[in-house]
Amino acid sequence: MDDGRVIVHRLPSVVNLPMHFRRFPRRRPPWWPNDEPWPPMGPPGLRVWRNMRGRFFWRLGGLFALLSMFTVGGCSLAFWLAFVGAERFHIPRGAVPFLGFSSFVIVVMAFTLIGRSLRRTALPVDDLMEAAGRVEAGDYTARVAERGPREVRALTRAFNAMTERLEKNEAQRRNLLADVTHELRTPLTVVQGNLEALLDGVYPADEAHLSPVLEETRVISRLIDDLRTLALAESGMLKLQREQTDLDVLLGEAVASFQTQADAANIELSLLMADLPLLEIDPVRIREVLSNLIANGLRYTPRGGRVQVTAATTENGVAVSVGDTGSGIAPDDLPHIFDRFYKSVESRGTGLGLAIAKNLVAAHGGEIVAESAPGQGTTIRFTLPLEPV
Repeated sequence: MDDGRVIVHRLPSVVNLPMHFRRFPRRRPPWWPNDEPWPPMGPPGLRVWRNMRGRFFWRLGGLFALLSMFTVGGCSLAFWLAFVGAERFHIPRGAVPFLGFSSFVIVVMAFTLIGRSLRRTALPVDDLMEAAGRVEAGDYTARVAERGPREVRALTRAFNAMTERLEKNEAQRRNLLADVTHELRTPLTVVQGNLEALLDGVYPADEAHLSPVLEETRVISRLIDDLRTLALAESGMLKLQREQTDLDVLLGEAVASFQTQADAANIELSLLMADLPLLEIDPVRIREVLSNLIANGLRYTPRGGRVQVTAATTENGVAVSVGDTGSGIAPDDLPHIFDRFYKSVESRGTGLGLAIAKNLVAAHGGEIVAESAPGQGTTIRFTLPLEPV
């Protein structure tokens, strides 16, 4: 406003309400995105759960209605037999108590059957309530045995799947915090020690003593960038800047950037490829994948060894492989090399490179696999589809 005032428009407080309790206006608000349906449809599968919940409560209501019918019908039959039916149908007076007792037995049996049905439904719900209380208190190991009606069993399966996922996420969160703390501690300790020595006059503030400090800050910066990339990729929020890319040129540039490092380590670095089609990919991200794989190959290949990058067109896309003649990967470690922060005994990296490569390839709609045997080197191969996914 011209007078400096700011007007705040407050939206209806419906965000924290369950979807089936929200009441939305029929007309789309002007602030609602044009590409989103109005009213909101809720998360996937919500309609299925609504229908299942509706059937469950209809069944429960039917049981109560049946109980009421048996109760009223049984009492009415006993009353009618005692005061009306005996005289109309000439029923002996001695048989009236028997008929009344029979009506009472029928009512009791109906109560028993319906009570068992209600108990069969109520006990699993009670188990769910108890388990939900444990989850609320932070115990994600809570599980519920599947029993009861079909709808309750489906709810129990969903609850168990939810708690299993929560338990897994909590374990990953704790491991991530521990791993990040561990990875940051070493460079921060080096930086702190060198700076204290410079301030105390132990070392002169020259290039020889400041360069290690600068290099450790670069290590921290790379670690933070890797963590950010991995977090975005795993959450599905990584945005790819796709463009028509000549993979021949991209592979050549990636290999050329490591040629000096390979020559210094006396390792033969080669590129073998045929004419490759243009791909709709994010060249920066695929270059990052290639850099991680080539750097790993050079890191674990001894002097005099060989690292070869190969690319070829396949039926469904383009396959790129990076093979080395290093010591290979132990069979116990091979299934876990794409897990974040996973490092074998001889590993010298942060444990993020292959996890990032896997997620970046998956974001392009491709797959990545590793083949290795102790003493026979390692080959990591990834594929990229011809058409964007």
